[in-house]
Amino acid sequence: MTNAILALEDGRIFRGVSFGASGERLGEVVFNTAMAGYQEIITDPSYKGQIVTMTYPLIGNYGVNDEDAESYKPFVEGFVVKEYSKIASNWRSKKTLGDYLKEHNIVAVEGIDTRALTLHIRQAGELKAVLSTTETDEKKLVEKAKASLGLIGRDLVKEVIHPKKFEWNPKGKYRVVAIDCGIKYNQLKELAKNNCRITVVPPSTTSKEILQMNPDGLFLSNGPGDPSALQHIVKTAQELIGKLPIFGICLGHQMLGQAFGGKTFKLKFGHHGGNHPVMDLKTRKVAITVQNHGFCVDIDTLNKKEIEITHINLNDQTLEGMRHKKLPIFSVQYHPEAAPGPRDAEYLFGKFVDLMK
Repeated sequence: MTNAILALEDGRIFRGVSFGASGERLGEVVFNTAMAGYQEIITDPSYKGQIVTMTYPLIGNYGVNDEDAESYKPFVEGFVVKEYSKIASNWRSKKTLGDYLKEHNIVAVEGIDTRALTLHIRQAGELKAVLSTTETDEKKLVEKAKASLGLIGRDLVKEVIHPKKFEWNPKGKYRVVAIDCGIKYNQLKELAKNNCRITVVPPSTTSKEILQMNPDGLFLSNGPGDPSALQHIVKTAQELIGKLPIFGICLGHQMLGQAFGGKTFKLKFGHHGGNHPVMDLKTRKVAITVQNHGFCVDIDTLNKKEIEITHINLNDQTLEGMRHKKLPIFSVQYHPEAAPGPRDAEYLFGKFVDLMK
């Protein structure tokens, strides 16, 4: 067994044992409250730049399969668990989680008191950190964490996107152009289930090029990093307002908020997990939602004459959904495609198709 150290920028040290690749990784440490779905979490491009701590105490018991990846490779900088299950028991399992992480060069640690770490993050906020199996000097690791870049002001989208545009479900009826900012595969699957033909394009694609594809609608995907650093994508979305029905999820919602003139800010410890209550302000119904974001659109900066607030987070009253009052445009901060998590909000993909109809 190889020892591993998680060092936070404020000097807090957590020691454990490695079960992934050897090496050293820098990132912002966050916690995820999902009880299952670790493969989807590890492969979610929105986690680029972050070291993920799972609050559920036993991880890895059903292994890794070929179907549940949310992108073409894992994107977490590091992975932290209380206890790693070396036995993987599931009929779909192809390999253990530890072998999968080693294969993709992801540093991981078990044996850490994840309750203490989670409580520390809740009190201190998300902190820059370093996870290492190679350095034993705690002071050096803390200094490395302090000197790391963090997430604010960084464009991490360019590090997770697919290199070329591609088609998904080419026999679908409704033509959707999806701007890939780190798109999850289950978003594409949900659009396909609603009879959409999706052309996934890189964020460098211009509004003119998108319109030349003659789409019925525009989809703005999730993705990592600071939304305020993505003004080139915000500009593209801005230029397409009023010309197409638009649906945005997570980072797509944040970029749409900026396109409407709003501002974004960083949350203290973000929303990461599958148990976040969100209220629809029109129906007063509450959905339990999947969330993964560290930034949020500031409600007070939006023009209420044009924009209607549709959904609110019941934990901290932050913005979870909005729509344009006159144009066929709406977005949500949470993940209606789940993967992993509850599927209370899947109906939103059908709502997007209704706008295109």
